Amino acid sequence: METAEIRRRWLAFFEAKGHTVIPSAPLIHEDPTLLFVNAGMVPFKPYFLGQETAPWDRATSVQKCVRTGDIDEVGKTSRHGTFFQMNGNFSFGDYFKREAIAFAWALLTTPQDDGGYGLEPERLWATVYREDDEAERLWLEETSVPAERIVRRGRLDNYWSMGVPGPGGPCSEIFYDRGPEYGPEGGPEVDEDRYMEIWNLVFMQEELSEVRAKDDFDVAGRLPAENVDTGMGLERIASILQGVDNMYEIDEVYPVLEKAAQMTGRSYGSSSGHTAGDSDPDDVHLRVVADHVRSSLMLIGDGVTPGNEGRGYVLRRMLRRAVRAMRLLGYEEPALPELLPVSMERMSKSYPELRTGFERIAQIAYAEEQAFRRTLAQGTTILDTAVTRTKEAGRDELPGDQAFALHDTYGFPIDLTLEMAAEQGLKVDRDGFVRLMEEQRQRAKADARAKKGGHAHTEVWKELRALGATDWRAYEELTTEGSIVGLVRDGARVEELEPGQTGQVVLDRTSFYAESGGQIADSGTIVVDGATLRVRDVQRPVNGLVVHTVEVEEGPVRVGAESSARVDPNWRVDACQAHSGTHVVHAALRQVLGPSALQSGSYNKPGYLRLDFAWNQSLSADAKAEIEHVANLAVRDDLPVSAAWMSLPEARQQGALALFGETYGEQVRVVEIGGPWSRELCGGTHVRHSSQVGALTLTGESSVGSGVRRLEAFVGMNALSHLAAERALVSELSDIVKAPAGELPERVSDMVARLREVEKELEKVHREQVAASAGSLTEHARDVAGVTFVGHHVAGGGSQDLRQMVTDTRAKLGEERPAVVALTGDASGKPVVVVATNEAARAKGAAAGALVRVGASALGGGGGGKDDLAQGGGQDAGKVEEALAAIARELGA
Repeated sequence: METAEIRRRWLAFFEAKGHTVIPSAPLIHEDPTLLFVNAGMVPFKPYFLGQETAPWDRATSVQKCVRTGDIDEVGKTSRHGTFFQMNGNFSFGDYFKREAIAFAWALLTTPQDDGGYGLEPERLWATVYREDDEAERLWLEETSVPAERIVRRGRLDNYWSMGVPGPGGPCSEIFYDRGPEYGPEGGPEVDEDRYMEIWNLVFMQEELSEVRAKDDFDVAGRLPAENVDTGMGLERIASILQGVDNMYEIDEVYPVLEKAAQMTGRSYGSSSGHTAGDSDPDDVHLRVVADHVRSSLMLIGDGVTPGNEGRGYVLRRMLRRAVRAMRLLGYEEPALPELLPVSMERMSKSYPELRTGFERIAQIAYAEEQAFRRTLAQGTTILDTAVTRTKEAGRDELPGDQAFALHDTYGFPIDLTLEMAAEQGLKVDRDGFVRLMEEQRQRAKADARAKKGGHAHTEVWKELRALGATDWRAYEELTTEGSIVGLVRDGARVEELEPGQTGQVVLDRTSFYAESGGQIADSGTIVVDGATLRVRDVQRPVNGLVVHTVEVEEGPVRVGAESSARVDPNWRVDACQAHSGTHVVHAALRQVLGPSALQSGSYNKPGYLRLDFAWNQSLSADAKAEIEHVANLAVRDDLPVSAAWMSLPEARQQGALALFGETYGEQVRVVEIGGPWSRELCGGTHVRHSSQVGALTLTGESSVGSGVRRLEAFVGMNALSHLAAERALVSELSDIVKAPAGELPERVSDMVARLREVEKELEKVHREQVAASAGSLTEHARDVAGVTFVGHHVAGGGSQDLRQMVTDTRAKLGEERPAVVALTGDASGKPVVVVATNEAARAKGAAAGALVRVGASALGGGGGGKDDLAQGGGQDAGKVEEALAAIARELGA
């Protein structure tokens, strides 16, 4: 049974049982403490925590998930993977244990011909919490599982909580016996490899007051409503129903692994046993490729782009680990163009949007592979230099900090460092590298704790949200009358804010737009009888609650006071122009470049917009001009702008584009400009007709990462001001060069050409002067311990000059007698030293790299290079003579 069919049967079964089918949320979630959705229940957290009321009594989903905590273990065992799918069925105060157990048993054991999974009942085991007599009784009443196959386990295994005060409850897990070839008999207590967990039924029934550890917490009492949260790993059940050993061999993963094996000429399956604990290195690399290619496909599909921090860094690391694994398997050519389409073909059976968006996905992934290949080339050069220095110092081990710098700064994998250092006869201080990596991990964990702690006062917002949702009128009005529901200062609720203080205000009704979807918050004032509050920011810390950050200009202001929320009308007009302008530019971009040029991020504020989009090369001047032209034609044509609410499936059916990275609810707002010309999901404020955007001028185009470009533009009065400033600049240049504006390009081009000719002449004269100087340097030659030594300071000399002079002087001294030439210079006030040696000098042990370090040390710096030519520098230009003397002493030592 294909994985897509297993998924379909799950949803069909629970839909027939009265559950609302909820589409998978994107992997990027609004929860600030999560990089990615990492469990099937994450999108439902607000309902389980009581922050919001669930719109359904029963729901079911197959949720995309990514977990990266043990990414380094991927491939080493048959269980570790990054991307997975979690089948879930949920009850919000509706059914409880009896129904959850009955549903699970029915789906698992119903014959496949009747729509079930057809598992043999005699292979199924159940575990229950040690104190949950009810669950054990229900297993006996609702199923045919005998008492001897029901195992009681403690808190560590069979009690669920979120790790913080809140809902919790016992859970009941279902295990499948894979047979004696996987381990000994005795149930999951004996061997969880033979007895594979496939389903966890969580019964949320208790309120936890304190959670000290997974098995150490206090129960405050029963929850007012009992909820069910269940999860079945789709990949795990697929491995059972497809009769394969592990998740890497199911139909959605194995084709990539098989393709990688074909490309590299390796065979998969060299590992002995079923645990993969003693995996053959080739098997490990092939699993890494299969897992990371699929995970990267899904992440890019949901709007993640490679970067150096956060989600982007995780994606970059996965892509590079996949490419690196192919290299370690002996494949040197670009690999992703061969592998990514294979993964898309399999995954698009469940996620058809991957096929329609594949051109964009592929552009981003392939660009990242190319960038990494360049990194490997650069890292190889840096590694070679580090190896040379290590050998010159007489050591046989590359320092751990250098290996870490290669990994952390240049993205050069440690195993490549180990491999290539070994090829040159060096070990690597692996312990030092591991220590530095651990220090980095600890810093990252501290940052994560700080980030999570930064949201600790969300309890305040939950309390205020419990008083009711904000009546939000930003689409309809600029001024609303209402009252102050709450005041917050320094994370705590207060009854009053005084003049000069900054705090947060929650109103029962507001017209202020809260920052979202790339649009910044409105500006304006909140006026209370005898008080004026300047609004500096507006956010939604929890769904349904709008919070205004204010500065009290006149006051004081108290909870319960009547208020008037007044948005600055000019600010709103400019903001609407910018947001509608973003949609216009996006549509123009797609019209000019094609449908794969999809927006991946945006930011707009009054008068300014920027738009990030998937593209792997810079835009030509003609392309930018055409995009600007198409955008301004749309403005001129006065296209109607409209917004309508509809279901997410309806919006997708109409072809509405979604902004990657945004989270959308069941009902979405679709904004159209000119009907199908621009149709996007958007919660921002907009003009009523495209002509109201006003003038629109592109001001910049740049790269913001592999496969991602950024367009910037001004709109409205800002665009006119920008054009006026450019006109003034052109006028000023015309006056300077004494030419009409139309002749400026030709006149400036001629001036630049003449300037270059003059620079060439000056360079020629300079080279002749350097050559003449080199001819006279031999006059400064003297004998130092049997070596002809030339040491001289060249006032104003730069590194390029000195390198030419030392090599010319070395040539004039010949090869019959050992010779060393050392010159210092001080161009731009920075001292530099260059040393050259001939072959006879090197035979006597005089190495340029070692000598230049002596001289550079006297200058307060460092340097290095090869035995025949080396360069260094420092900070103290007054020590150049001392540097030359130090080199002479080193020769005579």
